[in-house]
Amino acid sequence: MASLRNANPRLKNYFKENYIPQVCEALLCGILVTCPEDPLRYLEGMIMVIIKSGLQNLLWDMCITPSMKPNIRRLSETYLEQLFELDDQLMTPELMIKACSFYTGHLVKTHFCTWRDIARTNENVVLAEKMNRAVTCYNFRLQKSVFHHWHSYMEDQKEKLKNILLRIQQIIYCHKLTIILTKWRNTARHKSKKKEDELILKHELQLKKWKNRLILKRAAAEESNFPERSSSEVFLVDETLKCDISLLPERAILQIFFYLSLKDVIICGQVNHAWMLMTQLNSLWNAIDFSSVKNVIPDKYIVSTLQRWRLNVLRLNFRGCLLRPKTFRSVSHCRNLQELNVSDCPTFTDESMRHISEGCPGVLCLNLSNTTITNRTMRLLPRHFHNLQNLSLAYCRRFTDKGLQYLNLGNGCHKLIYLDLSGCTQISVQGFRYIANSCTGIMHLTINDMPTLTDNCVKALVEKCSRITSLVFTGAPHISDCTFRALSACKLRKIRFEGNKRVTDASFKFIDKNYPNLSHIYMADCKGITDSSLRSLSPLKQLTVLNLANCVRIGDMGLKQFLDGPASMRIRELNLSNCVRLSDASVMKLSERCPNLNYLSLRNCEHLTAQGIGYIVNIFSLVSIDLSGTDISNEGLNVLSRHKKLKELSVSECYRITDDGIQAFCKSSLILEHLDVSYCSQLSDMIIKALAIYCINLTSLSIAGCPKITDSAMEMLSAKCHYLHILDISGCVLLTDQILEDLQIGCKQLRILKMQYCTNISKKAAQRMSSKVQQQEYNTNDPPRWFGYDREGNPVTELDNITSSKGALELTVKKSTYSSEDQAA
Repeated sequence: MASLRNANPRLKNYFKENYIPQVCEALLCGILVTCPEDPLRYLEGMIMVIIKSGLQNLLWDMCITPSMKPNIRRLSETYLEQLFELDDQLMTPELMIKACSFYTGHLVKTHFCTWRDIARTNENVVLAEKMNRAVTCYNFRLQKSVFHHWHSYMEDQKEKLKNILLRIQQIIYCHKLTIILTKWRNTARHKSKKKEDELILKHELQLKKWKNRLILKRAAAEESNFPERSSSEVFLVDETLKCDISLLPERAILQIFFYLSLKDVIICGQVNHAWMLMTQLNSLWNAIDFSSVKNVIPDKYIVSTLQRWRLNVLRLNFRGCLLRPKTFRSVSHCRNLQELNVSDCPTFTDESMRHISEGCPGVLCLNLSNTTITNRTMRLLPRHFHNLQNLSLAYCRRFTDKGLQYLNLGNGCHKLIYLDLSGCTQISVQGFRYIANSCTGIMHLTINDMPTLTDNCVKALVEKCSRITSLVFTGAPHISDCTFRALSACKLRKIRFEGNKRVTDASFKFIDKNYPNLSHIYMADCKGITDSSLRSLSPLKQLTVLNLANCVRIGDMGLKQFLDGPASMRIRELNLSNCVRLSDASVMKLSERCPNLNYLSLRNCEHLTAQGIGYIVNIFSLVSIDLSGTDISNEGLNVLSRHKKLKELSVSECYRITDDGIQAFCKSSLILEHLDVSYCSQLSDMIIKALAIYCINLTSLSIAGCPKITDSAMEMLSAKCHYLHILDISGCVLLTDQILEDLQIGCKQLRILKMQYCTNISKKAAQRMSSKVQQQEYNTNDPPRWFGYDREGNPVTELDNITSSKGALELTVKKSTYSSEDQAA
């Protein structure tokens, strides 16, 4: 067949596709029957015969020779006619062939269909068996998976049930403990109250007993011509402590003695042998502060102390000490010294610095502020202090630009991180270039009280000091917006400008674009700042402290735009003192947008009302609030008392508040630590008694300008508030020497005492008290007229108040400045 298709195109056209099977059948039958010797030649001859006879006459036995054809018996005509119902037609071979072909095809078709049905039946049986096995396997896996999950679930349920049982047991146990502790607490409170009453009674008895002994002792001293001793040196013989702290671990002893000053440590070492051993622990002498005893301890003791603990001393503080050069020379024996503070020491010279630099090469922090050093000392710094990191040259005016050039000698001061040049007005632009060449790693720069500082000085410094992150410029009136443009190369995080009129809103545009990581901004008393500046600060996401005190051009709109930005979410301290355009709308916005605000100053914001105080209560994170000089009244204090988390409150110069308002606030503020009610002349002893009853954790109190306070109230305060550190009683004209004796007995931790214009406190009592505190302010002058009363506490006339209004205004500005400085600290 392939040969027929590929033999000749002519034959291919002749034999149509429909006749190819018949031709092949005839040719194959001829070859199989005749079996020629040359099949190819035979095929060629037969094909020619088929072509001549025509395809219409093609038969299957056409290629077989007649002698070899099978003999077919002719059927009877009569039988065929009856069989096929033929009238005149006879059965021809062609009809026979067609009949045979039809029969054969039908037979083949029947057998093939039967075979196909049998095959399909077998396949269905096999497929059904496989499907059954697959279903069985799937059901097994499904059961296995379900069982695994069920097992895990049951294990989890058992674990949860076990935890629930343990939790129930714990709750029952805690409930039992709560019941026990509640009963114990009630019993303890009852006993404590009873004991407290007994202590108050005992305290009053002790006061009377001590007064009697003092009277007898003073009488005996006058008779024997011996000087009097202070009341604090009189001790009752029967009151001796039975606690021996020498049995405590060394770590606990160190923690106790670290809270004591050098003088107290020396006194403790003289108690007995055990206490002397405790005061000689090596770690206790790592840091020695001679500034607290500069008027008590002689140079000889300082030299012996340094000689004895020379290997342990790491930090020394000689601030304000008037010492001999030989004493400073003994510092050179402390080879391990790391921090040295000789600020305000008038006898410290270049020669003293030479000895120290040769003996203490490991100094990291050096404070030389307000000393008489010259260029000789500046030459020693880079030669010996190779690891110096902190250097303060504040108010040292005897060195010149050449001394700053010496900083680049030898190994130089390339590790310097902090530099203080406050008050060094002799430094020129060239001097700042020398600093930039030698101290490229400066990160914290402080330049205060330097009216000669200009934009060119800052540009010269910033050219090579690009690591500055903290910058303080107060008292530099010639700094302008150009400085901010020059500082764009630095990654500032803290910036402080104060009292500058040339800084405008343009500087804040630089802050917005170039300092995205700013966290502290102090711009107090900058008159050129407006609402536009606050709008520029709103995108600062890291801002936590913002001080805009005395920026009088800031109003509600600017603060609203600032608080609408992301900066409000992290702000912790906000000082808006003397921003007189602010009103209750600003406070409402603060309560909505500042969830982390801890400190808020609204001093002298005259438009603040009781409604604004209500919004302050909603700032739950608030700890300290300054409302001095506002229109707050007793109603506002009652509203503010609902906060219950305030630790510091300042309501100075609030003339509408009375004793009732302060008492209501104290009852709800048991954790109060700082209270300023100065210049509220209408307050009396009632507020002091309320503080003594409810606010026993008080550490700072200012009642300056309150002429109605008497000794009896202060005696109760000293008996209850034992943690008082700062007390201002200036202008309390009714207080006498008795209060100082009470403070020595009850307030052992008092550090700062201000008693100016206290006309009834004697100079002798004040001198005795000065040895008990670190800082004391005292005079017996008459109160200024703007206090509103005379030396007897009587109100002055209205004409006198008008005359003294200028002094009151100065006080207000001064207090606002102090508030800003305290916030910066």
